[in-house]
Amino acid sequence: MTSTRTSRGRRRAPTRMSRAAGRAAALQKPRVILALLLLLALTSVMLLDGYLRAEVGGDQRVRTGASADKVPEKILDGGPILTFQGGRATTVSVPDKTIALTFDDGPNPTWTPQVLEILRKYDVPGTFFLVGSMVSRYPGIVRDMVEEGNEVGIHTFTHVDLSYQSDARVDREMEQTQLALAGAAGITTTLFRAPYSSEADAIDNYSWPVYEKLGEDGYTSVFVDTDSDDWKKPGVSKIIKWATPEDGKGASVLFHDAGGERSQTIKALPAYIKKMKAAGYTFTTISGVMQEQNAAVRQASGAAGQQAAGAAAAGTATAGAQGTAGEQPGSVPGGESGIGDGGNGGTGGTADRLQAAHREATGVTLYEGKALIAAVTLAEWTVPALSVGLMIVGVAVMGRFGMMLILARRHYRKRNKRRFSWGPTVTRPVSVIVPAYNEKECIANTLESLAKSTHPIEIIVVDDGSDDNTSEISREAARALGMANVRVIRQENAGKPAALNNGVRSASYDIVVMMDGDTVFEPDAVHQLVQPFADPDVGAVAGNAKVGNRDTIIGAWQHIEYVMGFNLDRRMYDLLRCMPTIPGAIGAFRRDAVLEVGGMSEDTLAEDTDITIAMHRAGWQVVYQEHAKAWTEAPGSLKQLWSQRYRWSYGTMQALWKHRKSLTDKGPSGRFGRVGMPLVVLFQIVTPVFAPLIDVFTVYSMIFVDFQAALLAWLAVLGVQLGCAAYAFRLDREKYRYLLMMPLQQLAYRQMMYLVLIHSCITALTGGRLRWQKLKRTGEVGTPAGVSR
Repeated sequence: MTSTRTSRGRRRAPTRMSRAAGRAAALQKPRVILALLLLLALTSVMLLDGYLRAEVGGDQRVRTGASADKVPEKILDGGPILTFQGGRATTVSVPDKTIALTFDDGPNPTWTPQVLEILRKYDVPGTFFLVGSMVSRYPGIVRDMVEEGNEVGIHTFTHVDLSYQSDARVDREMEQTQLALAGAAGITTTLFRAPYSSEADAIDNYSWPVYEKLGEDGYTSVFVDTDSDDWKKPGVSKIIKWATPEDGKGASVLFHDAGGERSQTIKALPAYIKKMKAAGYTFTTISGVMQEQNAAVRQASGAAGQQAAGAAAAGTATAGAQGTAGEQPGSVPGGESGIGDGGNGGTGGTADRLQAAHREATGVTLYEGKALIAAVTLAEWTVPALSVGLMIVGVAVMGRFGMMLILARRHYRKRNKRRFSWGPTVTRPVSVIVPAYNEKECIANTLESLAKSTHPIEIIVVDDGSDDNTSEISREAARALGMANVRVIRQENAGKPAALNNGVRSASYDIVVMMDGDTVFEPDAVHQLVQPFADPDVGAVAGNAKVGNRDTIIGAWQHIEYVMGFNLDRRMYDLLRCMPTIPGAIGAFRRDAVLEVGGMSEDTLAEDTDITIAMHRAGWQVVYQEHAKAWTEAPGSLKQLWSQRYRWSYGTMQALWKHRKSLTDKGPSGRFGRVGMPLVVLFQIVTPVFAPLIDVFTVYSMIFVDFQAALLAWLAVLGVQLGCAAYAFRLDREKYRYLLMMPLQQLAYRQMMYLVLIHSCITALTGGRLRWQKLKRTGEVGTPAGVSR
């Protein structure tokens, strides 16, 4: 954790702003950009994963019952293989006693390897029509599939009915699947089967233009002759029966290796293969069917040529033979697929003879495909990890709420019993230290509130090099109020810790109360604050800081946060004896204890957290006094709020890092290290950093998954938070009307706090240095009696 000695505090005068501090400030923009880039990356990964799972861009529409009057009759009555060689639609049938075994919807990590094992065992090739999103998720299965000599085709990327999609969406579905195949197995393919398709006679007026378009692009569309209907899970015997062609005819037979539970398919497939082989059938791929057909065409063309030479005078046979040959399918446009080239014909056998529809992926296609697989792999690892993190965060958040409610209730009951006492009433005078830098708007109100104190005090105003007459205003206010107990000490600008240390050294009494120059105390605040010192083991006391300017939206949000997030937490930490922070706005210390631990340190930007942990490690008890109330002016703009919380978050991380050795210490130091520090890290750093997952997943689910369920879940979490907040308001006797702002706080304010914390984490991890930021004050928080509650 980086030290901040080069940046000596919040109250550095502008004339002493170092160049190093300026450079540090300039470095904050890249870190903000990095934080936003991380958020963008997370969103992109989630969108990619959602697209793969058809949550993003999914379309469940399936067309049925459409007319087919615009589809050529020869296509509806033709075979299951549709090509558009030369721009003319032609179909091919599977030869008798031949089966083209096809599988849809894969690959699947459970069922596809079992199907491949069966095919390997019986030396039978298969043609697998793959869903691109599944290919990108399980590339290894596709690689094995191709290497073992099976053939692959496209079944779209997201399994949508293309008859509903635009031309751009159709192109995207095909291109993305080709890239997935290129990245997985180094190939592309010319085969295609449309989702929800069946036999060729099911082509309708809406799907026919899609097939024509794909045919122009060089694709061969494949349909079904015989459907096993294994997806219905009718039983093994029926699957075998329905997959068997009639009367020895050839067929393109459909099974499924994915899309659901396929145990019946796995049992039926070997029995089916043995049955068909026993009946004299051979198995081939779709390319094998086309090669065999092309071989027959060439043979017929040769015979027709001989007849034409012998009957030239008649001139009729040649024309008839050419017409017959012209109606047969040849290679796809460009001839790159190898279908119809004759060199790769046959059924069964080696991989070279079974990859006629495949093209080798090269160049940009290959690298884009590998990039797609890499991105999907990242998403496949990231999103489940985020989901687990979400569960952990959810449990931690709910656990924190539960702990706060239970322990806060115990704390309230314990401290508000009639018989509860810290010991003999503390009545001796105490010193109140007010560090001030350019506090002309607030210092008079601060002194006026202290003038009404019911406890004897001396007031030490330490002017840390102000250039706005803070010292003069303090003296004039003291004179006007008739306060003889005010001392004003002016020092060269050295920072808040130095000002506090100066005040401690100058204090006349053994108890010192520390406050900010923009804070006002209630009349009995000091008296209430010092009562715990009746217990000799108490070394420091945290007071109850409240937001004074709460009538704005930002102020109301911070008011909720102070009451619920800070004071409810302090009750819990008090009972657990591991209070992490005494607020700078209102806290009290034994003077000797402060000097014992070395005073207020300049090592971190959170000197209040630093000194509190140091007190624990020195063996002192730190407690919370809810009845000691002070009113502070919270930041009035989002920019100032960001600056303040950024410093708080980063300073807390610095303080925890500085005192990390307490994890292995013995005694009181070890207790804080093994109880307090883990709780602070979990509840103030880890959980808030990952808590945005709840909101990101909620928004994602609302948009892409189930709006109603996601909304109900979000409202349930909000309800729990409202319950906790309402209880905290009850304990602090606050008005409930401010809770009306809580839903908006969850939507806006909380997200900002998350970004601030992520920004702080990035700064810490990158070794950045951060200086104090002086917040602009308005002086609108007057004396407690005038505060609107």
